[in-house]
Amino acid sequence: MTVSSTNSIRILDIKYGTSVDGVGLRTSLYTAGCEHHCPGCHNPQSWDEAAGEEVSVEELFARIVDADMNVTYTGGDPMLHPEGFIALSQRIRQQTDKSIWCYTGYCFEQLLRHPLRRQLVELCDVVVDGRYVEAERDLSLHFRGSGNQRIIDVRKSLQLSEVVLWQQE
Repeated sequence: MTVSSTNSIRILDIKYGTSVDGVGLRTSLYTAGCEHHCPGCHNPQSWDEAAGEEVSVEELFARIVDADMNVTYTGGDPMLHPEGFIALSQRIRQQTDKSIWCYTGYCFEQLLRHPLRRQLVELCDVVVDGRYVEAERDLSLHFRGSGNQRIIDVRKSLQLSEVVLWQQE
């Protein structure tokens, strides 16, 4: 299952001013479609790739600019929409100074082997990777739900060709 377009992204919800999907207040885009179906998922309604509505990249960009906050892609799994998120991320990179976080059930190493997903990763500052594992649920963790998930500093990881965990300053 891959749902993508260069002109639009299937969106379930947009949350403005959230502080749970990355550092600071953020605009979080919740995308439709997830093939992981993790037991205990906090957002199982996001599994349906037909849920939500198609929103143009232009409209999403305008909303992000209007909100004037950093951005998080979550879901569902944004990596099922690489073309749309690449187009959006390129606009964000070219015209703003906002940071981009992306949550995905795929492992970072898997993403780098897929050309479009790698391209999206390269446009992000932080990737939170890995499926949610209910047995490793830990409410004390910041910005992730289970202990197996990693918060990855994308720039440093790509530069060193190894996973470098993000460190909050």
